[in-house]
Amino acid sequence: MAAELVIAIDVGSSAVRAAIVDPTGRVLASKRQSRPDSLSGVTFDASLLWEQVRDAVTALPADLRRSAAGLAIAAHIGTVFTDVDFEPVAEGLGWADSSGVDLLASRLGESTGTALAAIGRAALTGGPAAAALALRERDAHGFAGVRRILSPKDYLVGRLTGVAAADHTGAAYSGLSDVRQRDWSGWLLELLDIDRALLPNQVASTAIVGGLTTAIAEFLGLPAGLPVVAGGPDGSMGAAYVLAGRRDAIADVAGTTDVLVRPIAAPDAAPAEAMLNPYILGDWAAGGATGMTGGALNRWAVLLGEADAAAALDRFGDGVASMAPGADGLIVRPTLSGSRFPRWNPAEVGLVDGQLDSHGPAHFLRAVVEGASYVVREGIDLLAPDTGVEVVLAGGAARSPLLAQLRADVLGRAVHVCAEPDVSLMGAALLALLGSGIHSSAEEAAAAMDARWTVLEPDRRAASRYEDLYGRWRAATTPAT
Repeated sequence: MAAELVIAIDVGSSAVRAAIVDPTGRVLASKRQSRPDSLSGVTFDASLLWEQVRDAVTALPADLRRSAAGLAIAAHIGTVFTDVDFEPVAEGLGWADSSGVDLLASRLGESTGTALAAIGRAALTGGPAAAALALRERDAHGFAGVRRILSPKDYLVGRLTGVAAADHTGAAYSGLSDVRQRDWSGWLLELLDIDRALLPNQVASTAIVGGLTTAIAEFLGLPAGLPVVAGGPDGSMGAAYVLAGRRDAIADVAGTTDVLVRPIAAPDAAPAEAMLNPYILGDWAAGGATGMTGGALNRWAVLLGEADAAAALDRFGDGVASMAPGADGLIVRPTLSGSRFPRWNPAEVGLVDGQLDSHGPAHFLRAVVEGASYVVREGIDLLAPDTGVEVVLAGGAARSPLLAQLRADVLGRAVHVCAEPDVSLMGAALLALLGSGIHSSAEEAAAAMDARWTVLEPDRRAASRYEDLYGRWRAATTPAT
């Protein structure tokens, strides 16, 4: 069994998690390393990220580290500019970075529609394409020193193996990849004047990029040549874990935002408002990350004097649970950094409507979690108008029976709740097990890892009430055209 252990790493905005996982999905050891420099989701220190990963991995038991058969990383999207040796040459940019979007729009001009179709997006957003234009605009000399444009995950894989490679799903978030061809778009690179040599080669998420270099293996206490799998974006990896080989359900990976993923057989099946991505496990996926949901709940918890959302719900949860749907008329739009899937409107920032003197902390928390559920419903109804399509919930909201039941009531659908608290981490483990050949298929891995599930049916009375409240929320939070 020792020879079949894998290293799984999950890089989130708040922390790095590293774990040693066996073929049944059992975590034998784990370490969480905080990332206070990355909490905004906008910027982070890329050199410090490497140190955080190092500290998390080397904190794992040495004997188990030496027995690892493979390694994979799940990480948030973003941009890291490096030299040829994978040393950062500029500030790291996170998932919420929007620098350069105006420059990108100006450069694309009349080609914007063609570009959006090629990159599988409904709107221009931040990411490596826009970030590269922004860096070149403000610091031409600094940009001249860039030799690689990478995602945070690809940067870490490069540090581990010395190989520049990008998984197809992660590359789709760059704004430079023709998603249907699963390769970089030559005409788009030419239009934006970005050298193809700055970009890594694209590979499947389950492909082995390379082995650990001897120096890095000694540095981390891991076997030299340890196979490193390409991996992918954290939300997509979490969805791959909860869905495995299924193509008949929607994954809702709830975190700072909710990442909604529906596997589809062909690109044309994706709604126009959805992102089209190569799916981590093959074929295609439609969906995207919403605006802030769990992040807004956490923000309101802090405003109410609590350490985080869990502490706020521990203190005020009884009041939230006993309150009737609608929070006594209080409405919150939780998208503090602008809406994303499916509205794609950066101007739709946080909003509070209908506040009365009688509203207390529990009302605000109830209104925030209702608002988050409404945001998610907009995306899920678009991906699957048929309410018979199952929703698989994982992540933050899945950890709270209160939030999970409220999600089922607002959606008006049965919600299959995954009990695994760290699905992105387990997604990394899944890919490491597949890439290293310990499991031969996602279905085999899912059966062996055997995630625990609870099925929540919507409360009929609450669901009926939310049908009306959802319409009112949309009317109150949709800007007039």
